[in-house]
Amino acid sequence: MIKVVILASYGYYGGAIGDMLSKWEQMGFFSYLLPFLLIFAIVFGILSSMKLFRENRAVDAIIAFAVALLSLQFEFVPVFFSEIFPRMGVGLAVLLVILIIAGFFVDPTKPGIMYALLGIGVIIAVVILVTTSESVGWSSGYWWAQNWEMLAGVVFVLVALAVIIGVSNKKTPTPYALPVWRPEGS
Repeated sequence: MIKVVILASYGYYGGAIGDMLSKWEQMGFFSYLLPFLLIFAIVFGILSSMKLFRENRAVDAIIAFAVALLSLQFEFVPVFFSEIFPRMGVGLAVLLVILIIAGFFVDPTKPGIMYALLGIGVIIAVVILVTTSESVGWSSGYWWAQNWEMLAGVVFVLVALAVIIGVSNKKTPTPYALPVWRPEGS
C-alpha cells in the first residue's frame, strides 16, 4: 500500500518534471514568457544586424522590448505559437529521420540529393504553415485545404519544365583538339 501512495504523489504526467512543467504552464511561462523572449531576440537581432541606429544597442533593445510586449497584448501570439511550434517539432523530427535514412544509402555530396532534401523540407514547412493557419482560423487555411491538389499539380508541372529546360541548356563539351605535328623547319 505504501508503494501506491508514493507513486501517486508524483502525479500522472512525468512525475516531478511533469508537475513542474504543469506549474510553469499555469504561470504563463509557455504562453507569455517564452514568446516574449523569442520575439525580443528576433527583433533585437534584426535591428542589431541592420545597424539602423548605428552602434546604439540601447535603442535596439528598447524597440525590441516594446515590440515583444505589444505582440503579447492579445491572445493571438500565444495561440499561434502554441499551434505552430509543436507541428514544427514533428516536422523537424520527420526531416531528421529522412536525413538519417538518406545518409545510409546516398552520397550527401551530390547536389541533386541536397536539392531533393530541400524540396522535402519545403513541403514539410508548407504543410506546417497550412495546418497551423487552419487551426488558427485564417481563411487561407480553408483555401489551401480545398485547392492543394490543383496547386500541387501546377508546382509539379513547373518543376518538370524547369528540369527539362535546365537539362536542355547544358552546353555540349567541345571535343579535345589534338595538336598537329609539324616538322621543326616549317
